[in-house]
Amino acid sequence: MIKTDILIIGAGPTGLFTVFEAGLLKLKCHLIDALPQPGGQCSEIYPKKPIYDIPAYPEILAGDLVKNLLEQIQSFNAGYTLGERAETLDKLEDGTFIVTTNKGTKHHAPVVVIAGGLGSFEPRKPQLGNIDKFEDKGISYMIKDPQVFRDKKVLIAGGGDSALDWSIFLADVASEVYLVHRRNEFRGALDSVEKVAELSKKGKIELITEAEVTQLHGDQHLEALTVKHLKNGESYIEVDHFIPLFGLSPKLGPLGDWGLEIEKNAIKVDNSYDYQTNIPGVYAIGDVNTYPGKLKLILSGFHEAAVMCQSAYQRIFPDKKYIMKYTTVGGVEGFDGTKKEAKKEVVKSIV
Repeated sequence: MIKTDILIIGAGPTGLFTVFEAGLLKLKCHLIDALPQPGGQCSEIYPKKPIYDIPAYPEILAGDLVKNLLEQIQSFNAGYTLGERAETLDKLEDGTFIVTTNKGTKHHAPVVVIAGGLGSFEPRKPQLGNIDKFEDKGISYMIKDPQVFRDKKVLIAGGGDSALDWSIFLADVASEVYLVHRRNEFRGALDSVEKVAELSKKGKIELITEAEVTQLHGDQHLEALTVKHLKNGESYIEVDHFIPLFGLSPKLGPLGDWGLEIEKNAIKVDNSYDYQTNIPGVYAIGDVNTYPGKLKLILSGFHEAAVMCQSAYQRIFPDKKYIMKYTTVGGVEGFDGTKKEAKKEVVKSIV
């Protein structure tokens, strides 16, 4: 039985930052994640994708963000159960919880925090008859290492931020980049749309709109695609890689059977106080939760983690009063004995 102060389900950025905020309160954390390494989607799906809205970082790769978060929490000695999915939640008579994974690993904690992002997810695949044949043989639904596409012919399909961002990124990596979208209008950020248009004018991206991929060609590996145009018939395009980016279909999985109040595949929480669910002692933070005015941003998850930890402390230690100190004043003291703090100014008397 693994025992901890706060059990965190989900080791993405929000879950990892929770370890830091809990550590400031001297609370120990253990994280469960179905993926084999910490970082969530940032590690598994787009580690090389730049993120632009993290405070103090004009631009940071998703994988580097995870690396920095892991470095930030290193002194707080978090435990991990990786490669296992949280399966059941049982509340004991004393108000604490037992969470058991699909592999039978049991965890005991007075506070459970669900930071599972979008939950479990699957890519939305285009309706093509032989698509399974070419999966991992020219077809990818996510990009882990852009260097795989170095000097290759790549066709991306989609009209959202991922399709736009990766088209821009791969324009300087691949030998040829095609971007195919069913409409003339894109659903992504205006800045990205403008960058794609500019790269198209320079010949670095071949933009094909009002069109869709209808056939896949190849023997053991994908060799070409048929693209059907709304107005101009069909065209045959030789490619090395096809990347359909039509988003992910999120699912809560076993969490949906825990008795939590669910709204549109997200967990309802009390955002006016502490992001607690309808089960006292169970919180939900990050993209997995919903409340009026919710913004699904990493920085929002960071804020929710900080507020939630204050509530968790009061739940675990109802008779103690915690007085918050800024890290610039109190420093950061790790469980391993390390401490970071500002150097004290020494004022010498001139009298």
